[in-house]
Amino acid sequence: MTGTIINTLAVVAGGIIGLCIKKGLPDRINQAVTYMLGLSTGIIGLNGILSTMLAVDTATGRVSSSGELLLLGSLALGTLAGELLHIEERLDGAGAAIERKLKAGNFSKGFISASVLFCAGAMTIMGSIQDGLGQGYTILLTKSSLDFIAAIILASGLGIGVPCSALTVLVYQGALTLLAGTLREVLAGALLDQLCMVGYAIVLCIGINFFGVVKIKTANLLPALAVPVLYNLLIPLKTLWI
Repeated sequence: MTGTIINTLAVVAGGIIGLCIKKGLPDRINQAVTYMLGLSTGIIGLNGILSTMLAVDTATGRVSSSGELLLLGSLALGTLAGELLHIEERLDGAGAAIERKLKAGNFSKGFISASVLFCAGAMTIMGSIQDGLGQGYTILLTKSSLDFIAAIILASGLGIGVPCSALTVLVYQGALTLLAGTLREVLAGALLDQLCMVGYAIVLCIGINFFGVVKIKTANLLPALAVPVLYNLLIPLKTLWI
């Protein structure tokens, strides 16, 4: 759990620094920072999607892609499930209650955006498994430094919800670490790439939301992460039916 604890503290520290910076910045600078945050978050999401979908043939140099239909199906089914379960509305309601108690605006937006950003990607999964298997925590140390910088920028634009997302990091990565022995065999190969592909697509949606042009209910997309798992569970059954 050492790597996860360090990562959690990095998010808290970065978030606190971001809150301190925000108090000394005029609105026009806050707006500019928000736009640049949206751009950088979108680039991270897009880069993550492309890195899992594209492959280069070393012999011919040709680029091929895969997973488009799975990504489309995951986002469509995930959104359907999220809308039926009203995940975004429930989280917004809880966030609004916390906002009233703490007298802090944008809590739910900051908490959800930061939680997804910090917990999506292969570094989270593989770093937690590495830590849980006693193989060190170098991956999570690298991730911690990146999350520290991201938390500063996020908190300066979205407020106190960002450092509070450290709780999500602690619970999610902690669970992966404790279950490392089992998950190492399950979350490997194609499934890991598929989970990261869908996770980074949600991160891209978060980046788009920062521009305020459209409002994508990113929390309602979270069930999409379950679709690749179900897909891989159904593949062996398909061979049995045939």
